[in-house]
Amino acid sequence: MKTILYLGAEVGAAAAEEVVSGRARIIRVPAESGQVESQIKTCDALLDASMKVSITDAMIASAANLKIISCATTGSDHIERTELERRGIPVRTLMEDRQLLLNLTPAAELSWALMMACARMLPAAFDHVKAGGWDREQFPGIMLNGKRIGIVGCGRIGTWVSRYARAFGMDIVGYDPLLSEFPPHIAPVSLEELASTSDFITIHVPLSNDTRGLFSKSCFAKIKTGAILINTSRGAVVDESALLDALKSERIKAAGLDVLIDEPQIENSPLAQYAKTHHNLILTPHCGGFSHDAVKIVCRRAAEKILEHLSQ
Repeated sequence: MKTILYLGAEVGAAAAEEVVSGRARIIRVPAESGQVESQIKTCDALLDASMKVSITDAMIASAANLKIISCATTGSDHIERTELERRGIPVRTLMEDRQLLLNLTPAAELSWALMMACARMLPAAFDHVKAGGWDREQFPGIMLNGKRIGIVGCGRIGTWVSRYARAFGMDIVGYDPLLSEFPPHIAPVSLEELASTSDFITIHVPLSNDTRGLFSKSCFAKIKTGAILINTSRGAVVDESALLDALKSERIKAAGLDVLIDEPQIENSPLAQYAKTHHNLILTPHCGGFSHDAVKIVCRRAAEKILEHLSQ
């Protein structure tokens, strides 16, 4: 029987097992266990719903039976490609499953939650009450109605965010050089105009050569003073040093991040250190797409792709 190495939450493993039952065996290894390198050597496939482990060329070279990697995620930049391409091993991702993705909303919902938390200073207000305080004047919120939101990347997640923004009565602009036709309620603008005029900026682009460092030092210099920045895409889209400077100088009011460049090893991250003592930076552990409802759906689809490939 074929073996599939599974990385990710238990709920996803159970969903994948329902799909492959009787045809393949799931071996679940916690990403943090350090066992991935040894376990992958004998497996026929890898189902990655974690993205916590870098899959290196050396690991692939040692995996003599490996025939496919199927990611239950849209991103796969944690996987090195040289050895895979040499052996003709495909990497499948959810980017292929547009219809399935259209109704998966957890990442958009977390983006909105981070924006609301920054606008209403929720972490600071909660800590204040936990310490016995009750002074609302320390925590003035920002009214969203009538404010401008700039959406960078107006695909699936960006479009969902724009729908939430409409419900809140916001003015909506977007930047997406890959999009030929924008949703009618998103006004297309340049990145410079978006940065300089938006009260809220939210980023929803994949990591590529074109988007790496997209929010550079020069871009931060153009951002509207007092704006709030949200990034739930990939850490490397933002120059973290420039972001830290913008937070310290109060060029921007706050930021909400679900991603960091060095994740999950964030011990030495300047942003993670800053967040420990400052309330204007909210960090979450790349959990935007993680809800049990969504995990079950995407892991089933990733498992189906493995079976399809192994049966060829």
